[in-house]
Amino acid sequence: MQASGAGAGAGAGATEQAKKAKPAKVAKKKPKRKAKAKTTKKRKEVAVAGDNGQRMVRRVRTVNGKRVVTYHPARTAAAGAVAVAAAATAGDKAGLHKTDDPLSLRSSVAYVVDQNSAEVLFEKNANVALPIASITKLMTGMVVMEAKQDLDEVLRVTDADVDRLKYSSSRLSVGSRMTRRELLHITLMSSENRAASALGRNYPGGIEAFVTAMNAKARALGMMDTHYVDSSGLSSRNVSSARDLVKLVMAAHEDPLLREFSTTPKSTVQASGRTMHYANTNYLVSLPDWNIGLQKTGFINEAGRCLVMQAMIHGRNVVMVFLDSKGKMSRTADAGRIRRWIESLPDRMDVDAVRAPTITASAPALPH
Repeated sequence: MQASGAGAGAGAGATEQAKKAKPAKVAKKKPKRKAKAKTTKKRKEVAVAGDNGQRMVRRVRTVNGKRVVTYHPARTAAAGAVAVAAAATAGDKAGLHKTDDPLSLRSSVAYVVDQNSAEVLFEKNANVALPIASITKLMTGMVVMEAKQDLDEVLRVTDADVDRLKYSSSRLSVGSRMTRRELLHITLMSSENRAASALGRNYPGGIEAFVTAMNAKARALGMMDTHYVDSSGLSSRNVSSARDLVKLVMAAHEDPLLREFSTTPKSTVQASGRTMHYANTNYLVSLPDWNIGLQKTGFINEAGRCLVMQAMIHGRNVVMVFLDSKGKMSRTADAGRIRRWIESLPDRMDVDAVRAPTITASAPALPH
């Protein structure tokens, strides 16, 4: 727009002789400017974020007198929409980002436990209940497996599975048919929200019964700071503490299928006869120097970047939880810092716990 405006100004200030010499050039510019004015009269852009970590932009335009609403990844959006500042996380509002720790982690919450001895190796704000985003899907997987539903049953993605809360993207179109096994696989591996919704909706009694089962399982595991309201984690009302999430990871790790599905680097699935390729949201599972037994990532604006993992490090089975991490790569970078620190410890199993300084912060009220 700035370049075309400069061109118009130059034409207005030209001599009469120059205008006569270049009549064709002036005639070409006018139709282009008029055509643009006719096709798009107004446009409104609002940045939204999905649980799979992809920032989307909602565009509302009036084209030829009709209102058109579309959603686009932020990388293709106008620069002004990309620059929309993210809202403060629940951890920010609780002041957790002000907590220092010996390893200078970028996560507001961190908790590391020896899986075999239950010894706490590292702790930072581990008792605060925060939104957990797609970490929720680990419980979704546990409830599906404990219900012993037919994994080969073909389920259909419906309009009820479309995310109208965060407007997150999905490659599963309405009407897609997949087996319960494949839906569970891409739920845990690629954090596919419509797949998680379809799993909950096809539980006996529907999604409400499924969420009830999720909360009942949490109580059975002693997860007293935890509450679920959906099967995907898109709602910020899905909350838990790092201490609770260690219990969830340990329980989920006992299921071979949950271990396999959450750590598959890449997979090919069939949706209504169409071949689709999916990749894991955690690139660490593809690295040969990591031995990861189970993992899950998560992201919504209110939760920040989240990660839970079970891994073998320096001869130890370790469970790690990172919540409200700042920066797209910071949660995995924090996992790397923890791993290097554990590798530097003496070769003994009774290492004293390292506890980061804590601050007084109240957990967000749990919904009822």
